[in-house]
Amino acid sequence: MSFNYRRIIIKIGSNVITRADGLPDIERIAHLVSQVAEIKRQGIEVILVSSGAVASGRSLISVSEKSDAVAIRQLLASIGQVKLINTYSQLFEKFKILCSQVLVTKEDFRDRLHYLNMRNCLEILLQHQVIPVINENDVVSVTELMFTDNDELAGLIAAMLNAQALFVLTNVDGIYTGDPKLESSFVITEVNDAGIDFASFVSSGRSQFGRGGMITKSTIAQKTAKLGIAVHIANGTKENILLDVLADKVAHTRFTPTKKASGKKKWIAHSENAATGVVQVNEGAKTVLISNKASSLLPVGITRIVSDFKKGEIIKIIDEHNKTIGLGLAEYGSEKARELTGQKNQKALVHYDYLYLQG
Repeated sequence: MSFNYRRIIIKIGSNVITRADGLPDIERIAHLVSQVAEIKRQGIEVILVSSGAVASGRSLISVSEKSDAVAIRQLLASIGQVKLINTYSQLFEKFKILCSQVLVTKEDFRDRLHYLNMRNCLEILLQHQVIPVINENDVVSVTELMFTDNDELAGLIAAMLNAQALFVLTNVDGIYTGDPKLESSFVITEVNDAGIDFASFVSSGRSQFGRGGMITKSTIAQKTAKLGIAVHIANGTKENILLDVLADKVAHTRFTPTKKASGKKKWIAHSENAATGVVQVNEGAKTVLISNKASSLLPVGITRIVSDFKKGEIIKIIDEHNKTIGLGLAEYGSEKARELTGQKNQKALVHYDYLYLQG
């Protein structure tokens, strides 16, 4: 059987396209590009999220290790990004395919207008048969503004563009039941239970060059699958990996997609870090919200406005034990919400269409 996807995001990890000596693996990149060209020929839209700028930078300049680590990362990323996109551009040109560069920061996802501008940009590129090559803008993203890594970024892009699938290429065959080096460990091929605690059997050793280890990948994969997007974690160093995953011919880990979520909810789902306000609700409101019935958050169920927010901002909804129940878009500010707290027959603070429940 093969998977019938119309639009896929392919995330290429730095550990896939970086050699052991820290320099870019041009042959590997070329092989991946030829597979992407073939996938595109089959009528599937492809968006690449590619790491590797720092490795590309390392191939161009030698730096003293005594300098500030953040500054060196910015230096390498800045010159390396040009080299990386040129490498992709030249390789895609052989297949008469245009690619474009899209650099983003976490801030771009926090603001609804930025978010929609970015989505429009990516949609117009796809309409014109261009392959977007997306990377985090490491030159301006420093520490607290950074994504966990490009896995998180790829998950956000998949949600934003309503992709059917996200392919995460790493340097192992998928998520194992234990340390991949042990013979007793094997690849988990299908994950469809949102309640698995991967931390118990995923080794926390990070890939040598990347920021995100397997625990990060599995958490993001679960979140993405919950939004109705299939996630495939596979070994990007294997020949023909993309085509084989698409044809379901190779052992890898697939997270089965669950329910579909609306575009607005997809944006809200990934906005926990952007939440400004916090609202506490009583047990009754919690029960109603997490039931299968579509319910909005009404002032009658609110017990306390924990921190302030303005109309249109993302707020976090917590229960009486301070556990997050969900996220939502505030229909009005915290001042008005305080006035209405506990009152019946008042306008919803968060409308159901703008409410994302965790769990």
